[in-house]
Amino acid sequence: MIRAVTLQDTSAITAIYNEYIAHSTSTFDIEPVSEEEMQKRISEISARYPYFIYETDGEIVGYCYAHPWKEREAYNRTLETTVYLSPAHTGKGLGRLLMQRLTDECRRRGIHVLIACITSENTASCAFHEALGFRKASSFEEVGMKFGRWLGVTDYQLIL
Repeated sequence: MIRAVTLQDTSAITAIYNEYIAHSTSTFDIEPVSEEEMQKRISEISARYPYFIYETDGEIVGYCYAHPWKEREAYNRTLETTVYLSPAHTGKGLGRLLMQRLTDECRRRGIHVLIACITSENTASCAFHEALGFRKASSFEEVGMKFGRWLGVTDYQLIL
């Protein structure tokens, strides 16, 4: 079931995100995020932008949200997207369902463009976003360092 996030979801969201911090280059965060910090992030984002979780059998197995891409007023109808699934629940179509819900809600709110900023080596996420209709818009080499390696990012966009 997909539903709007609540602050009671903080612990599960923190656990999912920290798994990616520790074991992947999907995020450029280096240190685990505390529940207090995650609660602050959830509160700030969900107060203004769509934020959804996927819950199955009482367990939160994924989440997605949209947030400002840039802070200037002219960009206020362009949002950046984020989606994470518990590693045990990838490859089951849940990410697609979450992103479709997010995209529909962004359309309903009058958002014009969605941006996905993806670590270039994360080919699964690149392919996932392309399957959702996102198109490659830009690529930057060696802009972040994690696990002792320079990493690039590729931006994808979806015009709604």
